Amino acid sequence: MDNTKKCFAVMLIVVLMASGCLSDPRDIENNGINTSAKLDDWKYDSTQASSDSSKGWGGLNSMGLMKSMAVSESMAAPGGNIGFSTGGAKDINNFRENINNSYLPISSDITYEGLFYDYYFDTGQAEECTKLFCPSYTYAISKDPFSNKEEYYLSIGLNSGIKESDFKRKKLNLVIVLDISGSMSSSFNRYYYDQFGNRKTNERTNKKNNEDYQKTKMQIASEAVVGLLDHLNDDDRFGMVLFDSSAALAKPLNFVGETDMQKIKDHILEIHPRGGTQMSAGMKMGTEQFGELTDINPDEYENRIIFLTDAMPNIGETSEEGLLGMTEKNSQNGIYSTFIGIGVDFNTELIEYITKIRGANYYSVHSAKEFKKRMDDEFEYMVTPLVFNLQLNLDADGYEIQKVYGSPEADEATGQIMKVNTLFPSNVEENQTRGGLILLKLKKLSPDASLTLKVSYEDRNGKSENNEKHIELQDNEADFYENTGIRKGVLLSRYADLMKNWINDERQSYAEPGLVKPPCVNREIGIIVPVPIESQLGKWERQSVSLKVSQHYRELFDEFSIYFEEEMNALNDETLQQELDVLKKLANN
Repeated sequence: MDNTKKCFAVMLIVVLMASGCLSDPRDIENNGINTSAKLDDWKYDSTQASSDSSKGWGGLNSMGLMKSMAVSESMAAPGGNIGFSTGGAKDINNFRENINNSYLPISSDITYEGLFYDYYFDTGQAEECTKLFCPSYTYAISKDPFSNKEEYYLSIGLNSGIKESDFKRKKLNLVIVLDISGSMSSSFNRYYYDQFGNRKTNERTNKKNNEDYQKTKMQIASEAVVGLLDHLNDDDRFGMVLFDSSAALAKPLNFVGETDMQKIKDHILEIHPRGGTQMSAGMKMGTEQFGELTDINPDEYENRIIFLTDAMPNIGETSEEGLLGMTEKNSQNGIYSTFIGIGVDFNTELIEYITKIRGANYYSVHSAKEFKKRMDDEFEYMVTPLVFNLQLNLDADGYEIQKVYGSPEADEATGQIMKVNTLFPSNVEENQTRGGLILLKLKKLSPDASLTLKVSYEDRNGKSENNEKHIELQDNEADFYENTGIRKGVLLSRYADLMKNWINDERQSYAEPGLVKPPCVNREIGIIVPVPIESQLGKWERQSVSLKVSQHYRELFDEFSIYFEEEMNALNDETLQQELDVLKKLANN
């Protein structure tokens, strides 16, 4: 072919491609998804937001965000098996951030399962696991650090036979529901309301080691969403709903491979807060996006709503039953929920109800960059519940369950039964599992030292499995720990119990300043299981209370920090230092 004919042929191809009659040969079909045309299907008009709410953004766009939050390697190199952790809270960031910024936390800020998930545990697994779930058990007798009384503990190790190299999440239908209400315009590290429920401007904030301290909750939330989107594949579906006084569909639920995700990220970073907060409207519209997708094959697809909010509703249905009811109904239809709390004034009381629901979990954000890195490590696990309706029956005349640590359903335990709604996959490093432990505090009723433990659970398809184990408890003297896993669990449960009792006592003294009552914890009775007190907060609108530590608790924290540091050294776990820092801060407050 001469040059004239070649030029003509090239021109003809270009014309046909421009007219749509001929596809670009570089365009391919990927899992049935046509990637030849990327859609910008964003529907929300961000210019409707008030101009005042746009202050402080500093011209940040998605390209700048991506440069400042480089993607880290997602998961550890494939090796051994994965483990499990319970549903519910996946951190206690809100607890620590309130103390760091000189605010008094609320009791629900520190959950046992959230605290456990910050650490790795030796689960006591002695045999190879070849099933989906293989519980293991270890025993301890430990003296209370204040009263010196002997206490009995049994740990349940959460092991799995699934190889890390074989684990792969299912395709995902994901709807993100984002709070854009007026309270999201407030500073990330400051409260929106004072202790009397009035709008406030509080300049106290901890700037140390947090580059995000000047950002608003809206900025942090938007950046967190953009970071999440990097973990979606072409054959995943993604949609987005925004809510303030009402709900608005920002993006229909469509295949990622057909979407111009860069433009979607740009749109998300342009969102500004406004209006009131009607969380139920956001959840309702988010649920509606799934349509007929509730009939999907659970072996192929996951349905999940990720709900980001500062949890300060003030319009419409604000009781826990409203949002709780929708979330529970969704779980029954195979639509599971993840809640992500934004800001130090995020009300964890609301989420404490919701995360007891099947398939639900909760994270809090205290830095957009750190949250992005965390999702690089955990996103695959966060959206993939694998074990449901875990129930343990304790068959023993000599013992009963006094308290369960490490499960959001702990209050549902009776003297002989422990329940956990959901287990999620969890990372294993050096034969230790992140959050891979549930701890039972036992009450000894007789010299009988044998236990029969009967476990039942369901997989994601509803198939039931059963497991029974007979345990002979050795006649040991305190302090006895079968392994480091249960020793760490006992240490952290005592730490959380002490903190919850302190919070309850301090908040009751705020609510009833004339009332003089003995503190819940002292050197005679030791660290008791906390008794929940009636909330003194507005209905889900959390007010600030300055950090307060009475002289009695300062002395207890000082004494407990010595015990904590000794145990930390015995466990050879420097990651526990963050809790020791909290104890020392409170002891010196």
